[in-house]
Amino acid sequence: MSATPARRCAYAVVRRVFEQGAYADRTFRAEADRARLEPRDRAFAMRLAYGAVQMKATLDWVLEAFVTRPIDELDPAVLAALRVGLYDLLFMAATPSRAAVSEGVELVKAETPRAHAFVNAVLRRAAREGTRRLAELDDSTSTGAALAYSHPGWVAERWFAELGPEAARAVMRRDNEPAESAVRANRLRTDAAAVVERLATEGVEARTASLAPEAVVIETPYDVHGSPLFAEGLVMPQSRGSMLVARAVDPRPGERVLDLCAGPGTKTTHLAALMQGDGEVVAVEADPGRADAIAGNAKRLGASSVRVVVGDAAEPAFGENYDRVLVDPPCSDLGTLQSRPDARWRKTPEQVSELRALQRGILAAAAAAVRVGGRLVYSTCTISASENERLVQEFLEESANFRVCDLRGWQPSLSASVPGFLQTVPHRDGTDGFFVAALERLE
Repeated sequence: MSATPARRCAYAVVRRVFEQGAYADRTFRAEADRARLEPRDRAFAMRLAYGAVQMKATLDWVLEAFVTRPIDELDPAVLAALRVGLYDLLFMAATPSRAAVSEGVELVKAETPRAHAFVNAVLRRAAREGTRRLAELDDSTSTGAALAYSHPGWVAERWFAELGPEAARAVMRRDNEPAESAVRANRLRTDAAAVVERLATEGVEARTASLAPEAVVIETPYDVHGSPLFAEGLVMPQSRGSMLVARAVDPRPGERVLDLCAGPGTKTTHLAALMQGDGEVVAVEADPGRADAIAGNAKRLGASSVRVVVGDAAEPAFGENYDRVLVDPPCSDLGTLQSRPDARWRKTPEQVSELRALQRGILAAAAAAVRVGGRLVYSTCTISASENERLVQEFLEESANFRVCDLRGWQPSLSASVPGFLQTVPHRDGTDGFFVAALERLE
């Protein structure tokens, strides 16, 4: 007997994330492709892998009650099998307890055969007592909520202060659920309704959705990257929150648009589509590999108006008098914890402070590139006032030649703490958390 291919895939992802520092989303695609998983098995493997990574803190707290050694002293292969098995037991409702235990044992046999009895004993005890152990968690404080919903303590503390305890708990709960499966219909070649119809012919349930006319939400398991729709350049995987950004830029055919920190080209190609391929989108990316990804996506999607430049977005060296400029800088990624399960474990408060300085520098470079009367859009995929509204307000205090373009009339439901700005949040809007501010240059 051996573990199912889906569980072996999830196990490999968990090991690579925590032992090699790999990115969960990229690693999952590679492992699932290697295993040639069918759509339903692929969806199961993703939920198991992402869940075990997301819930690491909670799972380890449960495990502490059932092992005599410190968690960090366990063999990495054993710990990975325990995390996967425990997540299967406690959070995958469709898995019978006996199957979760036996599959967890089989996972470790191939790597550490002598440990299978230990894994069996721990998981059998967890099957009896794990739910009761979880019930002991108290989310009334930020510290308790961080443990209950498996978030870093500093994130929970920040959200309790900025969002309030109720909303903070709601965001953290939602972060541990599957992310929406959304694609953007490439309007250079098709539209959302046609994509929904095409998916229906493949037996895939999908629907058009709010926030962007080109948004399609897929409601059954579907391998977008391996699909004919993707290969034909008809769709781009993209959350609806992300689609708001290019919409806020509001580019027009024939304009010159600058997209800073553009890799891998998701928003770049959206801008080109909104411009109907007429005009120019200059996409700046410092990393050559990500710059190649922009070029590849632009070619696949037929976005011939995109010109890729390898360079530092903080350096004002890409020309002036652009009609529109988009600043989408590196950030703490706290709005994308559903789709990037390992992101919560990668950032520290110190790194966020360093990112903030980088964000300010890129915004200043962008301001110098936009023409008088042009639009400057600042956006992040995080839920963090220091990186979002506070940063933009500081910029405005120092830059009297810019004013806020009020976005509330366009998307009145996406309220932010500062009037005129937008903020999506996963628990309320069902999509990634994105912040968007639009500014106009006056002189």
